[in-house]
Amino acid sequence: MTTPRFNKIQSTFNLELRNRITQYFKENQISPTGNTKLYFKAIILILTFIAVYIHLIIFTPSLLIALSECIVLGFLTSFIGFNIMHDGSHGSFSKSTFINSIAGMSMNFLGSNVHFWNTKHNVIHHTFTNIDEIDDDIDVKPFLRLSPTQEYHFFHKFQHVYFLAAYSIFFLFWIFYTDYVKYFTRKIGDYPMPPFNAKTHISFWVFKLIHAVLFIVLPIIQFGFLNWLMGFLLYTVATGLVLAIVFQMAHTVDGTEFPIINEHNSLEDEWMIHQLKTTANFSTKNPILSWFVGGLNFQIEHHLFPKISHVHYPAISRIVKKTCQEFDIQYIEFPSIFDAFLSHYRHLKFLGQNA
Repeated sequence: MTTPRFNKIQSTFNLELRNRITQYFKENQISPTGNTKLYFKAIILILTFIAVYIHLIIFTPSLLIALSECIVLGFLTSFIGFNIMHDGSHGSFSKSTFINSIAGMSMNFLGSNVHFWNTKHNVIHHTFTNIDEIDDDIDVKPFLRLSPTQEYHFFHKFQHVYFLAAYSIFFLFWIFYTDYVKYFTRKIGDYPMPPFNAKTHISFWVFKLIHAVLFIVLPIIQFGFLNWLMGFLLYTVATGLVLAIVFQMAHTVDGTEFPIINEHNSLEDEWMIHQLKTTANFSTKNPILSWFVGGLNFQIEHHLFPKISHVHYPAISRIVKKTCQEFDIQYIEFPSIFDAFLSHYRHLKFLGQNA
């Protein structure tokens, strides 16, 4: 495929916003990467995950407690992904490249592959957000129609009813199917991935094996197949729902756009404006939610400045919002997670009833 081009910068917005953000970090004499608060949070999440896993596998609690702990593990998997893996893969967890690499590799222990994620998310999604046929995050075809340019099927009329069921198998589908499709085709959709070296091949298979031992083999030995199956399904459903809902509420809601590439293989807007038109914030005044979802409710700030750690998003969001107001540029924001969820629901219902 030929990579689309963004329009040349036509305003001073880009330069002005970048200068203001840079000045913020200089004036406050702080690094744009993570800080002790982030590292403390990472330790809490990892130790909690390990403790719950050990209690579940070694101490074999009663079935009801065990199944409850499977759900907790699912939530913790999502939170580790949001807070540790996500910042690490963007190079914003730490000033250290090595520590960022280790943080990013937490994804490998949890079932997927950070090498594929870096191409899918950091390169494709963050560049070509909400562009059909390129952005893999909106490619749930044929099950869901997330963009008005996607093909319509009769069952999309009910997608606002069954979308949570589709999201519930998202993580299961990801680690057992789409990862392998990417590995064997060397593509994400039609987008070619960078060449694989020996390290990539070894890492893929070794970590898939480790994940299988930790989350399939050992639990089956300890609990039996049927009990494992119930627990594993609950674990993956909890993980999939949290991951899918948080990501979709940031891009497929009322007000966000789905730009179309023109006949010259270019896009109408400059990159920063494109990000603002395709991205939304939600519940930014809820510090508890922000703590758990790794600041991804500040999705606008994340898309504009992916190299800045999420611990700084509440502060820089005020700068971004003020600059957008001065330049009369949209800044899409929902006051609560409930409002964002309803907006996503309306988006799905509209696309399901309007071919």
